[in-house]
Amino acid sequence: MYKLCNDAYKPLMKETLLHFLHLFWNSSSVFPFHTKLWVLFQEQNLTMDALRAYRHAVRIDSGHSPAWNNLGILYENCNQSHDAVKCYLKARRGKGPVNSHLTERIHFLQDQMMSSIPNNSQSPRQLPYVEDSDVIVLQKQSNFVNHQQALTSETVSECRGGTKRYSNNKDGHYRSRVNKRLKMTCESSSGIECMKESTVVNFQDWQSSSSVDADHELPSSEDVEHKLHTLLLPTSVTSSIIEPDTKVQNRTDNLNPSEEKSSTCVDNLKTELTKNQSTRLLRSIKNRLSWTESKNTVYYKTPGLHARFLDPQVVIEKLPEPKRPSTPSINMCASEVLDTCEELIKNRGISSSLIKWELCPMVPPPEAPPIEHPKEELLPPTPSVFLESRKDAFSPKLHDFCLNHPISVIRNIATVLNLDLGLFSTKTLVEANPDHSIEVRTQLMQSSDENWDQERTKQVWRCESQRSHTTIARYAQYQASSFQESLKEEQEKLHKDSDNDSLASISYIRGKKGKKTSTFKTIKFGTNVDLSDERKWRTQLQELTKLPSFARVATSGNMLSHVGHTILGMNTVQLYMKVPGSRTPGHQENNNYCSININIGPGDCEWFAVPEPYWGVIHRLCERNNINYLHGSWWPIIEDLLAENVPVYRFLQKPGDFVWVNAGTVHWVQAVGWCNNIAWNVGPLTANQYRLAIERYEWNKIEKYKSIVPLAHLTWNLARNITVSDQKLYKLIKFCLMKTLQMCQLSIDLVKSLEKNIRWHGRGKNETAHYCGNCELEVFNILFVKEVDKKHMVHCLDCAIKDNSELEEFVILEEYTMEDLMDVYDNFILHPVRLLSCTFYKQNNHNFLKPLRNTIKLRKVTDANLLVSLG
Repeated sequence: MYKLCNDAYKPLMKETLLHFLHLFWNSSSVFPFHTKLWVLFQEQNLTMDALRAYRHAVRIDSGHSPAWNNLGILYENCNQSHDAVKCYLKARRGKGPVNSHLTERIHFLQDQMMSSIPNNSQSPRQLPYVEDSDVIVLQKQSNFVNHQQALTSETVSECRGGTKRYSNNKDGHYRSRVNKRLKMTCESSSGIECMKESTVVNFQDWQSSSSVDADHELPSSEDVEHKLHTLLLPTSVTSSIIEPDTKVQNRTDNLNPSEEKSSTCVDNLKTELTKNQSTRLLRSIKNRLSWTESKNTVYYKTPGLHARFLDPQVVIEKLPEPKRPSTPSINMCASEVLDTCEELIKNRGISSSLIKWELCPMVPPPEAPPIEHPKEELLPPTPSVFLESRKDAFSPKLHDFCLNHPISVIRNIATVLNLDLGLFSTKTLVEANPDHSIEVRTQLMQSSDENWDQERTKQVWRCESQRSHTTIARYAQYQASSFQESLKEEQEKLHKDSDNDSLASISYIRGKKGKKTSTFKTIKFGTNVDLSDERKWRTQLQELTKLPSFARVATSGNMLSHVGHTILGMNTVQLYMKVPGSRTPGHQENNNYCSININIGPGDCEWFAVPEPYWGVIHRLCERNNINYLHGSWWPIIEDLLAENVPVYRFLQKPGDFVWVNAGTVHWVQAVGWCNNIAWNVGPLTANQYRLAIERYEWNKIEKYKSIVPLAHLTWNLARNITVSDQKLYKLIKFCLMKTLQMCQLSIDLVKSLEKNIRWHGRGKNETAHYCGNCELEVFNILFVKEVDKKHMVHCLDCAIKDNSELEEFVILEEYTMEDLMDVYDNFILHPVRLLSCTFYKQNNHNFLKPLRNTIKLRKVTDANLLVSLG
C-alpha cells in the first residue's frame, strides 16, 4: 500500500517540497512547516537536507519527540548509532507521542556498540555529530538567505512583465527560462542549494502567473497544464498522470478500496491541471498533501480545506511493529515489565525464582567435568604466593591471582603489612573481654586422613560433634591445660622411646578378628567467636584495615558490604580457638561467597580443598553415605574422592598465612597444633561470584535451607549503590531486579483482588532482611504478617495463601513504593568499560608475583613461645 501511494503521489511530493521549502527558510516561527518538510526530504534521500530540516525544527521546539525520533532514525540509517541513541533518548524525554519500541531500540543499539570492536579505518561520517549539526544549519541558512535575496530581486524584475512576454511568445523566452531553471534543479544530486534557488524562482513564477489582471490575456488551459507539468514534475511521472499507460491502468484496477481513494485523488488532480486558475491549484495541492500514520505505512489522505498535518512517529521499516510483549525482558523499562505480569499469570503462574534463564540456568548438582586426570594430577600443588614488599600486597594482580584459582595461599603478608596478629592471641582476647560468649564443639581426635564410626570398625563420611557454649576465659584455660598435658605426655613417651605421634594421641589395639579398635581422645573446639562489636574489639578490627582493599571486611568493592545490615561471620569477623584435632567439617561458604582465613598461630592448620565444578560429585557421595549435603556434617575420605577422579588440594597453613577460598570451593580444615584463626567472607563484584550466589540461593529454596545472605534485598542495594561495566554482571543483576519487581506487582495485584489494604511500613536504618517464619525464604518488600503465639511472624506469599486463601488475620505491609523500585530499575544501566585499567593489567601481568620456593625457611615455634602465646 505504501509503495503504491508513494508512486502515485511522487509528483505531489515534488510540488509540496518546493512550496514548503520557501516557507521553511522564510518563517522560523511557524513550526508546522518544519514538521512536514523533514519527511519530504527523507523520502527523496536528501540526507543533509533532511538533517538541516530536523535541526531547524528542534531549534524551534527542543522537546518535540517526533522530531528527535526521526532525526535518530536518520542517523541510524547512516550507521551513526552513537548519535542515533542520543536523539532517541531526547525523544523519550520529550513531549508528544513516543513510539512504544523506542526503549527497546535504544538498548539494542547500546548492546551493539558495546559488542563492536573499534576500527580506525572506518568510512567517513555521512553526517556531522549531533552536537555539531546545529552550527551547520545556522551557517547554511545564513548563506541561503543572502543568496535568496539576490535571486528574489532578479526574479521579481523578470516576472513583472512575464504575462506580456508569455502572451506574445508562449513557446519562446518564458519556456526557455523555465526549462533552464528546471534543469538546474533536477541535476542537483545533493539537493539543497540548487533546490532553494529554484524554489524561490518557481514560487515567484506561481505568484506572478496567478496575479495577472483581468485585462491581460490569459494563457489557454493546455498551456497552463504543460507549463505546470514541465516546471514541477519529472517527465516520466508527468506522462503517466496525463496519459496513463497500460501498466498504470492495470495496477489501478487491482487496488483495494483504500488504494482506490489514492487513485481517485490522482484523477482529480489531473482534472484540476486542465484549469487555468493556478491559485486554486496551489491551494488544492496544499490541502491534499497531509500525512497520516498507520501501523506499518505512511500514506496521504484528502481532508477538508483546513486540514492539519499529523507528525510522523516512525519512518517506514525502521522500528519494529508495535506489539504488546508477552514475556518480560531486561531490555524493557519498568513500566513495560509490569505490563507483562498479566500474561505471566496466564501462561506460567507466579514464580519467585531469581534465575531459570539462559545465562544462569537452574540445574541440579552438576556432573563432574569431563576431564580424566592422571593419578599424579589428582593431588595438585596449591597455588601460593610469597610477598616480598608492601607493593606486592597492594598489586591488582594479587587479587586476580586469587580469583583465578580455587584456593590460594598468600605467604608473608603479615610481615610486609606489619600486621600485629598478637592482638588476636588467646592472652589478648582474655584481657580484652574474658566473659565474651563462645560456641564449643565436642569432637573425637583423629588423624586428618581418617574418620571412624562410633563403633571404630570402619571409616565413614559422617562427622559427629556436640554443641555447647562457654566464655573466652574458660576456653583459654582449657586450651592452656591441653597444651601442658600434651607436653607432659610427650616427655613420658620420650622416656619410653615411643615412636607414636604425640599430636595424634591415638593408640590402636588389634582385635582377634583383625578389626581396628581404638580409644579416641575427646577434644573441644571453640568456634564462631563474634568480633563484630566495634566497642569491644575496636583495636583488633582497626588492625585489619591494613589489608588490601579486596581483602578488607568492609569496602565498596565487596558485595556483602552493601547488604545494609550485619550477617555474623560473613560481613563481620569471627575467631576460632583450636587445639590439635579440631575440625571444621566439609562445606561450601554460605551462598558460595569467597572467604578469607588468617592463621594467628602459634600452631599450624591442615587444609583440604576441591574446585567448585566438582561439588556435585561430593554431593552424590554424601547421598551415597546417607548424609545431607547442606544440613549434615561430613568429613570426606580422600580415597573416595580420588576414586571419583576428583582433584584435592592439600597444604599446611602456617602462622601468618593468608588463605583465599574462591567462590564455591569445597573445603575442610583440621588443626595440627594449638592456634587461633580469624575469618570472614567477601563478595567480589564479578559475574561469576554473583551467578554462583544466585544459583545457591535458588538451590537452597529447593533443599529447604535458609540463605543467610538475602540476595533479593542485596541486589536492589547493589543497583542503588554501584555502577557496572561488566556486561555479564549487568545482565544477571538486571534480570534479578526484573523478577523481584514482577513478584512485588503480582503480590500487590493479588492483595487488591482480595480487597485487602496494604499499609506502609518502610525500612529502618540497619534493619535486617525478613524471612518467612515457616519456610525460611526471604520475603522482599510485601510482608504478610500474622500474630502467632503473641509474636508477629512474617510469611511469604505462598505460605500466607496456604494458611488462609482470603488472607484473613493477615496484615500486609509495604517496605518500598513501586515508584521507587521502578526508578531504581530504570536508572540501573550498563556503563562503558574503562580500557585504561584493562591495559594496565595486561602490561603488568608478570611483574609482581613470585612463586613460593622450597628454599624459604619456615620458622619453628618453640615450647616457650607456645606458652607465652597461650598465656
